[in-house]
This record gives sequence, structure tokens and C-alpha cells, in this order.
Amino acid sequence: MYAVIRKFNSMRDVEEAGRRAEAALVPMMRLVPGFMSYYVINAGNNVGASVSLFENREAAEQAQQQAMAWIKQNLGDLIEGEPEVTAGDVLVVATRKPEPVI
Repeated sequence: MYAVIRKFNSMRDVEEAGRRAEAALVPMMRLVPGFMSYYVINAGNNVGASVSLFENREAAEQAQQQAMAWIKQNLGDLIEGEPEVTAGDVLVVATRKPEPVI
């Protein structure tokens, strides 16, 4: 599994960016073979972030090119500057343990 984290340090409206991403970027990313999931985070103080998970680095790189082009075209009025991007192999995955069936 491969993760891409984008942090936007100066956004005019994180909520609106999330709405736009859900409406148009998510359907586009779902078409990328190897896409697993996408999250938008409102970190407060005009900071937004996204976390994308993919099956492998190749899928992430394909989606990265498409996503950055979409972000520049569709969120340019909400974002100042370029996002900080961190990407790499996921080393640990933890989820909530299922509740026992009684």
C-alpha cells in the first residue's frame, strides 16, 4: 500500500474545497487502477489536507499527475501556494477490532 498526503497551509475555504473534491476529484480518482481511498481533512486555521491510499506507487504516481492538474484548475481560487506533499509505502495498518458476536 502507498500513501500520498497533501497539506495546504493557506486555504480560503477548506469546506468548499472538500465539496468540490468530493463532487469531481473523487470520481476521477476512482477510475485510476489501484486507487483505494481518499480523505479530506479540515485541520483548522485555514489549513487543509488530503490523504490518498493506493495499492502501489505506480497507481499513486498516475493519480498524482491527474490530481495536481485538477487542483490547479478547480481549487486555484481557494488555495495560496503549492501543497506540501509527502508520499511513501505504508508500513503499518491498524483498524478497529471487530466486536465479538454474542
